[in-house]
Order: sequence, then C-alpha cells, then structure tokens
Amino acid sequence: MEIAHFLFGVFGNVTALFLFLAPTITFRRIIRSKSTELFSGIPYVMTMLNCLLSAWYGMPFVSKNNLLVSTINGTGAVIEMVYVLTFIIYATKKDRVKFIGLLTLVLTTFGGVAFVSIVLLHGKSREIFSGFAAAIFSIIMYGSPLSIMRTVIKTKSVEFMPFFLSLFVFLCGTSWFVFGLLGADLFVAVPNGVGCGLGALQLILYFIYRNNKGGEAKKVIPVHSMQMGIAKLHQQKKQLDADKVSAAVKVSAAVKVSPADKV
Repeated sequence: MEIAHFLFGVFGNVTALFLFLAPTITFRRIIRSKSTELFSGIPYVMTMLNCLLSAWYGMPFVSKNNLLVSTINGTGAVIEMVYVLTFIIYATKKDRVKFIGLLTLVLTTFGGVAFVSIVLLHGKSREIFSGFAAAIFSIIMYGSPLSIMRTVIKTKSVEFMPFFLSLFVFLCGTSWFVFGLLGADLFVAVPNGVGCGLGALQLILYFIYRNNKGGEAKKVIPVHSMQMGIAKLHQQKKQLDADKVSAAVKVSAAVKVSPADKV
C-alpha cells in the first residue's frame, strides 16, 4: 500500500508538472500577439493560490506523509506566478486593474491562512485548518475553467480551451485522487476527485467541438471590424466630397479665366 501510495504521488508530480507547463502554448500566443485576446486569467491566479495552500499543507510541520504534495505545488506556484505576471503585462488596462486586485486578494488570503495556522493553531487543528483551506481552493481552481467551458458551449469552439490543459487536468486530478484515497487523506482525495470529474467533462466538450476551432468565436471580431469598416466608409465619403468640391472650384476658375484667354 505504501509503495502504491508513493508511486501515485510520483505520477501526480509528473502529471501536475505537465499541467503547469501546458499553458506555455497559450502564453506564447499571448506574447506573440501582445494581447490576452479572449483567454481568461482567472484559472492561473486560482491555480497559484491552490499551489501555495497545497504546498503549505504538505509541509511536515502541518501534515504527515505529504512531502510530495509540497514539492510539486511549490514548483507550480513559481510557474503560475510567471503566467500571472505575463497576463498582467499584456491585458487591457481595465482587465489589468481587476487582475492585480485579484492577485492581491489571493496573496492576502494565503498570508492569512499561513499566519493563523502557524501562530494560533498547533498539531491536529493546524492540519485540519490548512487542509480545509487547501481543499476549498483546490475545488475553486478546478472549477475556474467553467467560464471557458461555458464559452465553448456558447461558441461551439474549443479555440480558447487548449486540449493538453484539459488532458492534464484530468490526469492530475485522477492521480492525486487515488493518492489521497491510499493515504486516507480526504483533504487531498475530495478536491482532486472533483478535478478528475471536471477534467473528464472538458475532454468530452473538446471531442464534441474539436473540429470547430474557429466557429462562432470569430463572430466576436466582426463587431469591431464592422465599426472600423463603417468608419472607413465615412472617411472615404468625406474624401470624395472634398474631391468634388476641389474639382468644382477648378471648373469655376477655368470658366472665369477662359474669356481672357480668348482675347
């Protein structure tokens, strides 16, 4: 049982690392286009909070036999911070302000949990408090892509729900779910069981709409394009009117000059 527990922990580390690295494709696109487009930054900041709380819960002075939980989530927190900073750089001014506010709230939440658990609580009460906090925000993290899933259903397009991200959500959730069951740790098993289910749902949506990566999502763009087109037509009309006036002035001048030319 202990060997299986350890092996699923190692597998969980591997799949979680791939999960953390999967968005690099998305962020390469964001950096190249210098825009966050329709991508949501909420999953990344919530994942960072989950990593911080889970890494804290896995520390030996908080819970036992969960060091594998702490190592991978500490690594994940650093990776997610890079994503979050990149998102802040390329987001619109309005979204940037909201996102910085959310990031501040996330860091304050983690600081509060760490302070209470280390200063006010000891032993089992510290483990339970930290475990509840980690479990709650793990569920929130796994649930954060629901907005993207709603977009997929609405637009019938998977353009903004990367396949590998969905795949590793499923694999990571499954491996840590089993790890939690084998270790009789509900704070690990329950939230990752939710992640396993939501990951499976994302994969189902992907395979339903996988052949429609443009689809209705592109209908968001023509609204702006139409406005630009109308503005361009108005500009062309003004230019045409100006040309007509200029031509009329020239004709009028020619008429006035012509009698003198005949003399």
